[in-house]
Amino acid sequence: AASAPKPLPSSGPKSLREMPHPLATSSSEEMGPALTPSPDLLLPRSIADKDLSLPNGTPVDTSSPASSSSLLNRLQLDDDLDVETRDLFVTVDDPKKHVCTMETYITYRVTTKTTRAEFDLPEYSVRRRYQDFDWLRNKLEESQPTHLIPPLPEKFVVKGVVDRFSEEFVETRRKALDKFLKRITDHPVLSFNEHFNVFLTAKDLNAYKKQGMALLSKMGESVKYVTGGYKLRSRPLEFAAIGDYLDTFSLKLGTIDRIAQRIIKEQLEYLVELREYGPVYSTWGGLEVELSEPLEGVSACIGNCCTALEELSEDMTEDFLPVLREYILYAESMKNVLKKRDQVQAEYEAKLEAVAMKKEDRPKVPTDVEKCQDRVECFNADLKADMERWQNNKRQDFRQLLMGMADKNIQYYEKVCVT
Repeated sequence: AASAPKPLPSSGPKSLREMPHPLATSSSEEMGPALTPSPDLLLPRSIADKDLSLPNGTPVDTSSPASSSSLLNRLQLDDDLDVETRDLFVTVDDPKKHVCTMETYITYRVTTKTTRAEFDLPEYSVRRRYQDFDWLRNKLEESQPTHLIPPLPEKFVVKGVVDRFSEEFVETRRKALDKFLKRITDHPVLSFNEHFNVFLTAKDLNAYKKQGMALLSKMGESVKYVTGGYKLRSRPLEFAAIGDYLDTFSLKLGTIDRIAQRIIKEQLEYLVELREYGPVYSTWGGLEVELSEPLEGVSACIGNCCTALEELSEDMTEDFLPVLREYILYAESMKNVLKKRDQVQAEYEAKLEAVAMKKEDRPKVPTDVEKCQDRVECFNADLKADMERWQNNKRQDFRQLLMGMADKNIQYYEKVCVT
């Protein structure tokens, strides 16, 4: 029987150490003044490592941990210290199936605890379905176009392959939705978005959907990008580096995802054969009394191998694959933000050219050009900050993931080892 799904590790915006950014080799002289990367991104490893500290000022030891357990303890320490500075906690749990005349769907309980003044109460509990989470993400993209919005788990499943009402699927989706909200909660800008507040507190979210919720923030209005016919001449070096990094990252992670799925498929096929193989020795032992004891021992050993392999396959399916898929979707989200930034810069370049073509000796820069420049600068700053935050989360998540899978494989071979 399948064991209860194990929770995925969740990470916040804080990391153990500031590792070199993929853009760290870019030269500041080759970039325009408005596109100069932050000094933190250009620090050499030896210098950057010396001044590292947690948000509360506690210095961080960046030396390599002696063991996997020491690193896990250090990760846990980070989480405990970070709790002291947080003022908003959101969890997704208690999935329930609803059967109606027209449709059947799942809702999840979203519980919020906060000390923020923007909330009327210190605690809320509402029920939301997947399409409500999708509505929230669309609203965040609309009102915060310069920021990276965390991805949602994919909505559609292949009928006949995955039962979207099975306990395993519902639990996997619940964990993904929980991580989605925690990513938003940990973001210094998205967590204060008005739509997010409504999502967490409104008893009847449909009323807001029907009204259209015209609550775009001033920042959202000021940086709302224009999908015009402008063509960007060339990306600045640091953003070209981001684009190249995301392309390579998506390609490599997609390959790992395909290989992992193939391994799991082969493991499950092997498990089917193994389950049929074990009883053969038990039957044989019943026919030959002299060989009964060793044959029963072989049968028991094969049964033990079946149990261990089933647990390992479940761990890879429930813990490993979802994280890979999340970061593939994350990379696509970052690419979309990068495209929006390019559109705004292309618009700005076109407006500058139009001004330069005027025959006046000292043409006055129109207000719309200045506003366009502000949008470019806003995109640049927000994109670089979100990229750095995403890199920190990725490093922490993959450390936990890979170390956890290494431990699971060690445990598997310990269980199947014949002494």
